[in-house]
Amino acid sequence: MGKLSNAWLEQLPFKNVSEISSVSGGDINDSYSIVADDKEYFMKVQPNRGKQFFEHEVEGINKLNQRCLTPQIITYGEINGDGYLIQNWLDLSPIGDQNKLGKLLANVHKDIGPNYGLDHNFDLGKIPKNNHWQDNWSSFFINQRLSSLIQMAMDKGLINSNEIDKFNNVIDSFKFDMKNHDSAPSLLHGDLWSGNFSFVEGEPILIDPDVFYGDREFDIGVSTVFGGFNSDFYESYNQSFPLDEGWQRRIKYYQLYYLTAHLVMFGQMYLPSVNSILDQF
Repeated sequence: MGKLSNAWLEQLPFKNVSEISSVSGGDINDSYSIVADDKEYFMKVQPNRGKQFFEHEVEGINKLNQRCLTPQIITYGEINGDGYLIQNWLDLSPIGDQNKLGKLLANVHKDIGPNYGLDHNFDLGKIPKNNHWQDNWSSFFINQRLSSLIQMAMDKGLINSNEIDKFNNVIDSFKFDMKNHDSAPSLLHGDLWSGNFSFVEGEPILIDPDVFYGDREFDIGVSTVFGGFNSDFYESYNQSFPLDEGWQRRIKYYQLYYLTAHLVMFGQMYLPSVNSILDQF
């Protein structure tokens, strides 16, 4: 989006915006530090996507902050068709006690929902999410997560017929494994890579959620894909909310999901990682 104009900034719900500078904040939004009415804030802007782009994130933070530390939502809205979200400014550090982080995630996962899914879909992201409620995790994950990704990868010419056959083997294996797994619909962060946790004054905090209710092994599996979570995290989580026997095997399904999502979003560079898991089935 580039530099925000004075006319744009004047429409924010502040009396005076005195400073603004770009900051790192992921690859989805434009992110800024702003000083307004003598206070510093963090602001995300999503060009041309409107206020509704941030409604899912706001709902996610509001759900998570009942169970753990999250950023504080100041306000969100729309200016000239651009969505914006303003949060309190936090001095974040990637370094902290991962024992605390494990306990924090366990506490989030102890929020058990009525079924698998969420009250609404999220259609405005790079990968649309069908969150229609299901009473069966196997059906939800296959039909509303993995299969749509496989179709997107096919449509983009990123996978061939041999890989599609391997995905079908994975789906068959997943259905079998879920018959012997006692699943429950936990509140999930939904995008639990290391860039989405941090520490504030030594306390762990979760940011940028993509929440829904699902099997908690989904978050655990995603957390293992790109690293950043250490053994203290997993040991503390398991002490607080023990995972069922066989979880180390089952999280491969969620590693595959996450890597396939990256294949769809970022291209062929992720295909070897996808195939390395496909070849295990």
